[in-house]
Amino acid sequence: MRSRRLDYSESTRTALVESAVELFTKRGYAGTSLDEIAKRARVTKGALYHHFSGKQALFEAAFESVESLVYDRLDKIMNGDGTPWERALGGLQEFIRSCLDPAYQRIAIHEAPVVMGWERWREAEEQCSFGLVRSALQSLVDAGEVEPVPVDLTARLLFGALSSAATEIAGAADPKKVGAEIEDVIVRMLLRLRQPEAG
Repeated sequence: MRSRRLDYSESTRTALVESAVELFTKRGYAGTSLDEIAKRARVTKGALYHHFSGKQALFEAAFESVESLVYDRLDKIMNGDGTPWERALGGLQEFIRSCLDPAYQRIAIHEAPVVMGWERWREAEEQCSFGLVRSALQSLVDAGEVEPVPVDLTARLLFGALSSAATEIAGAADPKKVGAEIEDVIVRMLLRLRQPEAG
């Protein structure tokens, strides 16, 4: 049996993270206070400090929450139905859709490199997304869908391209248009690697 106190503690933490995601998305890290986050979550500031050492720790939890949602959606596609090629294209489309989400744009792309520091942010991004890019590419090679390429190196290059794509979409005046253009360019790049008989 789980204790009521543990349930309450988890629901308090969840409320704080959800409140932080919403406020950081609307106002950014600098424009959001811990008082506002606690008030929106309907908890005391003392309860906030029970769960988080401060604003940066809460931001990192918000970042993790936003990243996890994207990872879970991508993971479901990459390990779902269809050929490796169909799954790779589906994953690319889902990634671009995620880059259009205001919370992902503001927290994961704009704010995280500054708040967490570039090195730490890059490391967190790699832990979350690089493995999916690498396994998708390995599946394409194993299935004979694309030419045999050095998987680690090619996955790094693709991961770099996707990271740049996320930044371009988040900073664009017309994110949907840029997202569609990026999808087209990356698909063309992948088609160049595709085995003639795979098409």
